[in-house]
Amino acid sequence: MKKRILFFLGLIVIILLFICALFSHKIAPIDPTMINVKNILTPPDKVHLLGTDDLGRDVFSRLIYGTKISIKVGFVAVGISALIGTVLGALAGFFGGLIDAAIMRLVDIMLCFPSFFLILAVIAYLEPSIVNIMLIIGVTSWMGICRMVRAEILSLKKREFVLSAIVSGASIFRVLFIHILPNVLPVILVYATLGIGGAILTESALSFIGLGVQPPVPSWGNMLMSGKDNIDIAWWLSVFPGLAIFITIIAFNFVGEGLQDILNPKEKGNSE
Repeated sequence: MKKRILFFLGLIVIILLFICALFSHKIAPIDPTMINVKNILTPPDKVHLLGTDDLGRDVFSRLIYGTKISIKVGFVAVGISALIGTVLGALAGFFGGLIDAAIMRLVDIMLCFPSFFLILAVIAYLEPSIVNIMLIIGVTSWMGICRMVRAEILSLKKREFVLSAIVSGASIFRVLFIHILPNVLPVILVYATLGIGGAILTESALSFIGLGVQPPVPSWGNMLMSGKDNIDIAWWLSVFPGLAIFITIIAFNFVGEGLQDILNPKEKGNSE
């Protein structure tokens, strides 16, 4: 019951985030890039609900526009990693042999490097931009889903319905994409939901150190970066973006765990 409540709370937060991302131009009361030197570091009030930053820009408007960046990065980056991991995991699990060994050695090599430092190493040679951030996060975070998909397929390909399809003369493509992969989709969906929060956190961390989304485009990470210099006199510059990141990651984790219980009821029963 408790997990179900948390699942619905997380789902409500995610729906609100989508609304903010889709209608940010209507929800935000002020242009997030508009500088107003007369309102520098104004505390939250009726005009500026979350105050203003060191350039007089409205924090609430920037936070709303930052939602679009975070949602876009989270979904695109996880989509890329899920696609790569699913394809490689399916090939490794279904064909086995040298293909399996080669893919698993590649996974081991990638896992030898801490993911965040690997991202830093790659992005150091590229121009910091939202497109590059999404690509880099996606290309460097597919290993987990690859191993999960491989393990599922190793189990599924021994099932009777798969063996029957093979014996009946079904093509490899049909067996893999019609009979096996649909049964792996719940695992992929749970992984992707949990991974979105991690991708958002990675983008925020990169923006915080100046290697992510570049100003004046607002993102939660670069808002935190600009707020750290004035944290002693303008607490709202760090607190509100920090809360946005925290709540978003927790919401996706709640939904991911809830989906795991819904899509894998047998596993839930065994754990209990």
